[in-house]
Amino acid sequence: MNQRQSLADGEASGQPPPRRLGKNGDGAERHETIYRSISDAIIEHRLRPGARLREDALAEVFGISRTGIRKILQRLALEQLVTLTPRRGASVTRPTADEAREVFDARQMVECGLMPEVARRISEADIEELRSMASREREALSAGEQSSAIKLSAAFHERLAALSGNDTLAAFVGRLCSRSSLILAVYGNPGNLGCESHDHDDLIRYLEAGDGEGARAFMSHHLKEIEASLSIVEEEAEAPDLQSIFGS
Repeated sequence: MNQRQSLADGEASGQPPPRRLGKNGDGAERHETIYRSISDAIIEHRLRPGARLREDALAEVFGISRTGIRKILQRLALEQLVTLTPRRGASVTRPTADEAREVFDARQMVECGLMPEVARRISEADIEELRSMASREREALSAGEQSSAIKLSAAFHERLAALSGNDTLAAFVGRLCSRSSLILAVYGNPGNLGCESHDHDDLIRYLEAGDGEGARAFMSHHLKEIEASLSIVEEEAEAPDLQSIFGS
């Protein structure tokens, strides 16, 4: 049966046509999966800041074309997780000290400003969801899984922002949290995320009580503690083993 007949039979039966893939399995769904894999590896620090991301190596690991990989890297560059340099190619973004301060200044202005609205809108179901997220973060910290804890902390802050009902600011907070994960990877001290494991639980209590101003003040303190924990020490760039990170 040829492709045209297959499509016609699918339409007649009410079934959706098969998804078309480009060269080497390229396609929108596949690209999204690969984008998430690379993004998660950066945020979880399996790919360290400064690590080079060779197009040919990534194309081989994921089994897609270099053109597809290039598009994914360009998307990550727009989100400032990846830096594209002429003649050198792509590498995981290494934030400077000034950029680190700017990111935390932005988080102070945006996240703290959202807390009164979150306190006004939050439901009991939201409270339970946040408690569950905070619990998973504590477990990761207790197990010494710092990269997982940082990712879970970022997810907690992103969810808080989403509860404000302002999708634009919530998306901005998500990008700031991703950049903060890079900053912690470069300047954070092992075993110290800059906040106590109960910080998010304390914040939840302010929100549950409807105390927006208390939540705003506590969020400000929380972010300042994270920033104060950073130690500006330059690290050497490394060449990651992409096969061990992404290979099956």
